[in-house]
Amino acid sequence: MKDRILVWDLPTRIFHWTLAASFAGAFLTAESERWRDVHVMLGFTALGLVAFRLCWGLIGTRYARFSEFVRGPAEVTRYLGSLLSRQPRHYVGHNPAGALAIVALLALAVLVCASGWLLYADVGGEVFEELHEGISFAMLAVVGVHVAGVVVSSVLHRENLVRAMIDGHKEGPREAGIAGSRALIGVTLAAAIAGFWVWSMAAGDATTGAQKTEHASVQRYDD
Repeated sequence: MKDRILVWDLPTRIFHWTLAASFAGAFLTAESERWRDVHVMLGFTALGLVAFRLCWGLIGTRYARFSEFVRGPAEVTRYLGSLLSRQPRHYVGHNPAGALAIVALLALAVLVCASGWLLYADVGGEVFEELHEGISFAMLAVVGVHVAGVVVSSVLHRENLVRAMIDGHKEGPREAGIAGSRALIGVTLAAAIAGFWVWSMAAGDATTGAQKTEHASVQRYDD
């Protein structure tokens, strides 16, 4: 009988869900001038999260490291073939297809954030605006494929991959589990994100207040 083992550390789980929320929020606020500050804040959040994940992929726990789950095309092909045969190869961490989606999402996140930053800095004009939008939709498509893959894998492997990314646990041999959840790093990451959001909203409110004061002064001068 397999045991319930810890596979996903807390920083990885916080990264996963916060990046998902940041992308969803940024995508939904992209066309709204009213929510522009929130859109920018979420974009910078996503960029910071990707920077963290790249570092964590080198120094994090076993299943968070790129060396553990990034595999070549041949391994991806074998895994997809095993899915079609309904005898899927099992992996404690990310499977090869999921790993491919993760690498694609990280790369697209860098591109969408970089193009968004250039737009925010008034560089590139309409060309970068179209590029930013195109990359955003490409990322949305990869997210859709990733979600579909999670559903299919959950059914074929008979394991709840969504729950595993929430509580960090999967079924497997006891010796395959990681030693700890790195809770302190996870809490620090969450605090940094929350602090950035509070600072961004406060800065946005201050800017809005200054603009209103300036507008009121101009109106009084005109009167």
